[in-house]
Formats: sequence, C-alpha cells, structure tokens
Amino acid sequence: MNGIVYLTGAGPGDYRLLTLRGREVLERADVVIYDYLADPRLLEFAPPTAEKIYVGKKAADHTLSQDKIIDLLIAKAKEGKIVVRLKGGDPFVFGRGGEESRALHDAGLPFEIIPGVTSAIGAPAYAGIPVTDRTAASSFAVVTGHEDPTKGQSSIHWDKLATAVDTLVFLMGVHNLPSITQQLVAHGRPATTPAALVRWGTKADQETLVATVGDIAEKAAACHFKAPAVFIVGDVVALRPSMQWFDTKPLFGLTIAVTRTHAQAPDLTHRLEELGARCLEVPTIRITPPTDGYQALDTAIADLEHYDWVIFTSTNGVDAFFRRLQHHGRDSRALGRAKLAAIGSATAKALTAYGLQADVVPGAYCAEDLAAALEPHLSGKERILIPRAKEARSVLPDTLRRWGAVVDVCQAYCTVEASENGAVLKDLLARQTIDVVTVTSSSAVRSFLSLSQAQASDLDDITFACIGPITARTCQEAGLKKIVTAQTYTIAGLAECITDWRIKQS
Repeated sequence: MNGIVYLTGAGPGDYRLLTLRGREVLERADVVIYDYLADPRLLEFAPPTAEKIYVGKKAADHTLSQDKIIDLLIAKAKEGKIVVRLKGGDPFVFGRGGEESRALHDAGLPFEIIPGVTSAIGAPAYAGIPVTDRTAASSFAVVTGHEDPTKGQSSIHWDKLATAVDTLVFLMGVHNLPSITQQLVAHGRPATTPAALVRWGTKADQETLVATVGDIAEKAAACHFKAPAVFIVGDVVALRPSMQWFDTKPLFGLTIAVTRTHAQAPDLTHRLEELGARCLEVPTIRITPPTDGYQALDTAIADLEHYDWVIFTSTNGVDAFFRRLQHHGRDSRALGRAKLAAIGSATAKALTAYGLQADVVPGAYCAEDLAAALEPHLSGKERILIPRAKEARSVLPDTLRRWGAVVDVCQAYCTVEASENGAVLKDLLARQTIDVVTVTSSSAVRSFLSLSQAQASDLDDITFACIGPITARTCQEAGLKKIVTAQTYTIAGLAECITDWRIKQS
C-alpha cells in the first residue's frame, strides 16, 4: 500500500508561522524531507522515530538536484510512508511545488498541498512594510528574481510589469539586483521610487536596507547585503517608520545562548524570542538518575508517613521525586500529613502539576531565604525530607539540623555535563556568535566553562545573565567579568534583567 506526500509550506523563517495543518502532518510523519530555508526547530514537531532528510539548496550548492528530490519523494511514498516535504515559504510560490505535485500525480501517488506563509508577504510585514495600503497601494505582484537559467531568455514582461501594479515584490533577486533595477527604470518606474531589501525576514537576525530603486543596488553592494532576501518596490516602503514593530523589540539583534536542559529551555527561549532575541539552545547540563542509586530515596519514600516536612529546592527535584513515587505505584496521597516547602514560585508551580500546594514559599529564592521562611513553622523536633541533586549546597540542611530537626537529604537526580554539546559551544564561541549566555545554576556555569574549554579572559565580550546571586557568585569566582543578575529569581525575572541591561547599553 502506498503512503502519502504532504507538500507543506514551512513559512518564511519564524517557525511559529507554520500552519496548524502543517503541524498536524508533521506530528505523524514517518519521513520529513526539508529545505535550507525551513527552520530546523520545525523538526521537533515530528516524532523522534521519523526519518529526517535534508535536501537544502542554496545558490551553487545543492545537496540534491530537484530530480533526485522528486525520486526520493516517490520512493518513500511507495514504501507506504507518510512523507512531509517541508518547503520554505509556500510550495506554490516559487517553491517548485508544481513540479513535485505533477511528478507524484504521474506516479499515481496521493499527495496534499498545505499552503504556507510566503516570504513575499511575511518578510515585508516583519519589516513594517505592507504590500498594500489604502493610502499607498491597491495592487501588488510577486516576481521571481532568479528565473530558470535553462529558459534562454526572460519571460518577465518588463515593459508591462514595471508600472502595472503599485507594489512589486521580487524573491531570490539579490544577485540580479542591478539588472532588475535597471529594467524597472528603463521601462518607466521612477528611480526615486522607495525600495527595500529584507534579509532573513521574520527571523531574529532580520536585516532591512531602505533606499530607492535608483540607488539600492549600489548601497546593497557597499554593505555586502547577501541572500536570502526579498526586494520590495513601491510607495509602501515609505510607510515603514510608522509600522515598524519587529526590529524595534528590546532584544532584537541580540544572540543569546540558553544553557538550560532541553526540557526546561523552551520556557526561557520563548520569552526571550518574544522580546526579539535570537536564541540558541545549547544545554550545558543533563539530568540523570542519581549516581549513587535510589536506595536512600526509596527508603524515605517507604517511610513517608513519618515525615513532617518535604522540602523541594528545584523543579527537577519535584519531577524526580514524583517519578520515583510513581515507580513504586504510589501518588501524592503517600505524603500524608507532611507539609511542603518550595524554594521559589517555579518550584511551587511544579508541585501544582501533582495537585499540591506548597505551604511555604519564600519571597526570595535561595536556600538561606527558604530556611528563614521555614523557621517560624519549626519547633526543632521535626523530621524533614529534602529530595534534591547530589551537587546541591549544604546550607539548608545544615541550618535545619542546627535548629534541632532531623533532616534526610536524598539524591533524587544528578546533573552532569552535556558533553554532546561541547563542539557546538566551541564553534559558536570561535565564530563570536554569542552576545549573552543565560545561566540558571552554578552547575550550568561550571559545565559551560568545562565544555567550551575557554578561559575567563576569552569571554570578556560576553555577558552572563544569572538567575540569582548564588549563580552570579559562581561566575565571579570563575573570573568572568560581565555579569548581570535577576532581581527576581525566576525565568521572567531573568528575561527582565536582560532587557534592562540591553536598554542601558543602547
């Protein structure tokens, strides 16, 4: 039985512009065949078991020829696979979707076209340039700036096109920009007409160059403006100052390395991206089972009814504890009369996923503040369980024991270096790609330095954004120079800290 091929528009760059239908088919794909302009993060929507095949094409650099891509689509579909052909922009807007759909039809294979947001509209919109506007343009045309070189002569009717519509949008036209502008002027478009180039439209490294039809080719060459870019011609370009919204975001143009674990990184990444940053998720630590085994934690779980308090010092601790509880066939009811304390709002929120509310949450989120918040609730005779990482500080249990409590500290998980990301991190630093590194624990700082094999002096141009004073102290002890610290020790507080720092820099 044959499979099916979904020719799917991936959108112009920002992976969040994928359509709901596009996500639906990705989530059940057996094979994903994707292009150069399709954001790799879209692949995360596909099942882990899906085969992912890159067939990207850039100028003079084709991973596979178009004929071989078509052969690949047909072969995979004939294997009975659900195939998602992920194409930048829209499949039918200079995306060669017509060729692929015709070939599938001729092979007797089922297919579906899933439209995407084309860069012809998406890139100008993110640059604050509408392709139509009641005051400036009532028509627009989308034109290829890179025709099939085998045609011999251009099929663009320049004599009609140059003045036929109010707004002209050229895709893939950077290389041919001098020729395009000459043709426009020669056929009646005034050289003074506003014009713009938008590179990497809708992405956090978007660049916009505004000029006129007469001088944009020269200005683009002078600043080495490169593909991929969209070229827009028309009076609508002059509306940009009143419609800019994307490249005026507070963190626009900033590249931030997010070092949290893969499971935790998205919360911070999404918040920073909403503020305009380009985020690179490079986890420096991984969460693993405790190196010394679960014996101590299992013993505590078997004796839960005798604890007065269970204290959680991280969201990882919450999840690790309840995973182990469930491993033993038990749930939150096993906590019985025990009261709960959480080191901060994020940890308290993690407890709510298990139907629990923390009895104590300090106003400031570190061990010293948690101990101070607990003191009024303790008589000195309590039995307390703290399930946490092996690498954690001893301040909290030492303080509680000093007050007379019996404290059992049990390893619930362990943090280890994410060694698989060492090469990526070294490459980013070598290319001087990173402006800011976010660190949410001391172990993340130490692992960053170990994996990057960088000396503190090599990192003088990078700002380290720390979630709290303990993490900041670790940065200082490591000799790092540029350090900013969140006033509220949460992901929201960290994002606010970076934003305040950026505003002061500008």
